[in-house]
Amino acid sequence: MKIVGIYSVKNGEKILKNKYTNEYKEIVDVIESVNAEVCKNKVSKEKTKNGSILYNPKCLNKLFKIEFTKRGWKPVRVSVKYPEDCYVNDYRPKLRVGKDAYREMDFVKNRVGVEVQFGKYAFMVYNISAKMTIFHNLGYIDVGVEIVPVKEMQTLMSTGVSYFEQLVWDLKNRGVADIDIPVLVLGIIPESLISSGGGF
Repeated sequence: MKIVGIYSVKNGEKILKNKYTNEYKEIVDVIESVNAEVCKNKVSKEKTKNGSILYNPKCLNKLFKIEFTKRGWKPVRVSVKYPEDCYVNDYRPKLRVGKDAYREMDFVKNRVGVEVQFGKYAFMVYNISAKMTIFHNLGYIDVGVEIVPVKEMQTLMSTGVSYFEQLVWDLKNRGVADIDIPVLVLGIIPESLISSGGGF
């Protein structure tokens, strides 16, 4: 796959290239090592794409996991204990809330956190606006990278998958908050979809 889109939040690109040079190079190498064509194997049952062969997010995530793991990147999981002091009028839940709850970042190495997202839009926004800040506050990362498909790839995936251009528009119009950490958003595409030029 190739990087064809780059968007930086709070100097994420500059910080990665200057302070985390090796980690940045590994991230680029991972992306370029993934052969998305082996994951074009999902037969759509959706009304608008019925019978079409689409890119399979589960397969893509597996390939990314293999490549990141080879290079020493590991997931980080933290247990969650939900607060019990926010209920009103003496309400107490009858069920145990948040049993075995956790939050997990896909890949972490040397205080760089990476999320690979081929899911719905809400997950992309959550990763950047909440999860990366949380993992920073917990002492695991200083900078984040969000890897997402560009629109051209997204059209060959199931309905509901979000894409780079949509995420960038929202981030630009949302503005930067004091609690945000430096993040680099990378828009990727299978090499077979690059008709001429392009790429990273």
